[in-house]
Amino acid sequence: MVKDKYSFSKKLIGVRNKMPYSEPTNLAVIACPGGEVFANEVISHLRHMYKHRFNLKRDVISQRYETNKEEYTKTVNYYNDLHTSELCVHGNITGYRPPEFKCNCEFTYFMNGEFKTEIKDCVRGKDVYIFQDVENHQALSLNGGRNKISLSVNDHVMSLLVTIDAVRQAGAARITLVVPVYPYSRQHKKKGREGLTASLLGHIYENMGVTSIITLDIHSREIENSFSKAHIENLHASYQIIRELSKLVDLTEKNQDLVVVSPDTGAVDRNKFYATGLKKPLALIYKERDYSIVTQNAHETNIKAVKLLGDVHGKVAFLADDMLGTGGTLLKAMEFLKEQGATKVIAAISLPFFTGNAIEQFNEAYKNGLFYRIIGTNAVYHEELLKCEWYINTNVSGLFANVITRLHHNQSLSDLLDNRSIIEKLVKHD
Repeated sequence: MVKDKYSFSKKLIGVRNKMPYSEPTNLAVIACPGGEVFANEVISHLRHMYKHRFNLKRDVISQRYETNKEEYTKTVNYYNDLHTSELCVHGNITGYRPPEFKCNCEFTYFMNGEFKTEIKDCVRGKDVYIFQDVENHQALSLNGGRNKISLSVNDHVMSLLVTIDAVRQAGAARITLVVPVYPYSRQHKKKGREGLTASLLGHIYENMGVTSIITLDIHSREIENSFSKAHIENLHASYQIIRELSKLVDLTEKNQDLVVVSPDTGAVDRNKFYATGLKKPLALIYKERDYSIVTQNAHETNIKAVKLLGDVHGKVAFLADDMLGTGGTLLKAMEFLKEQGATKVIAAISLPFFTGNAIEQFNEAYKNGLFYRIIGTNAVYHEELLKCEWYINTNVSGLFANVITRLHHNQSLSDLLDNRSIIEKLVKHD
């Protein structure tokens, strides 16, 4: 029996490098104050995925080498104890040891507006993923819970930069930013004497040692061209959105009552993707604008005239866009579609900011029957929005967890970045 035990152990020599789904792990997550909620949701998925992969590998290898599962787990723990820099890993030697992904950090906000990040756990030589939600404007607990402060986008960006520097100074092997909302993404092209702020931030990240950036539905693909070393993994919430849409309307080919509508010319490619995937007709709303007017809220827009290319009479209209700020453009579009005879108007927004008094305006529009539902993602944390009857929150944290796992283990992301095949299966199943 002893001989068999050590014989099996010899077969698993080097398991530390091939079996990285238990503690200790080189994957570390640091959550800035704004990104903590989203980071916790992603970590929950990571824990489930790692345990599933550990069990799957245990079952396969145990069967292949004709040994029991308990002995396999104990052997893995044995070699993990040998390879850890500590004396041993805490936990039961015969059971699964879940990885501790999240690093303890202390974030200090000084009354003059300065930030400080202090990392309490060792990240030397680790693959670190820094989370930040720059559009989280809820009251955050700072300074050990002594202060509740709502931060601006600029505050969140500065907090992120300070955290990157702290991680770099602590000796991390690789730094990846997880920013569902890429800050300043709408400042990506010059029309005069103005800066390219999206590109500026990209250069700052690169110079600070960031190797990758994971984001969601970036406003312009041109931003990716501003990097020389780092690269962007631009994720899409289309599968999650269509999954929620399938609960509201019939998406099968037999149903001819759904029309995909692009709310403006800038969103044509996005809505063409949905129309192609759903095999539905595509319509376009064309807006004439007065660019001398700067939008301040949902009602005071610079739109002067609206025209429709296509037919929505007696049909359900579905619109998709990447982000929603004050919401004036979408409100006008939904009102126009109802005037054109649409039975229901459903919108999908990857990044639901709902700034200013947007929620109040949408509540009023919903009461007036201008739209049926709005599908958004949890990429932006917004407590008040979750209370609205008309809002559907779809979860993309599982998608981010999958991408992080594959990046960490140097695996392909192709099927996650191009999800047309799984959308087709979803539509057929529906």
